[in-house]
Amino acid sequence: MTPPTAPPTTTAGSPPRRRGLIAFAWLWVGAPLAYGLYELVQKATQLFTG
Repeated sequence: MTPPTAPPTTTAGSPPRRRGLIAFAWLWVGAPLAYGLYELVQKATQLFTG
C-alpha cells in the first residue's frame, strides 16, 4: 500500500495577479486596523495620564 501524497506545491510563489490581490486584501484590513490601534493608544494615554 502506498502512502497518500501531498497536494503539489509551487516553489515559485503566487502568480503576480494573486500577489496584487493579496497585497490589496492586507491593505484593506490592515489600514483600518492600524488606524484603530493608533486611536486606541491615543485614548488610553489620555485616560491614564490625565
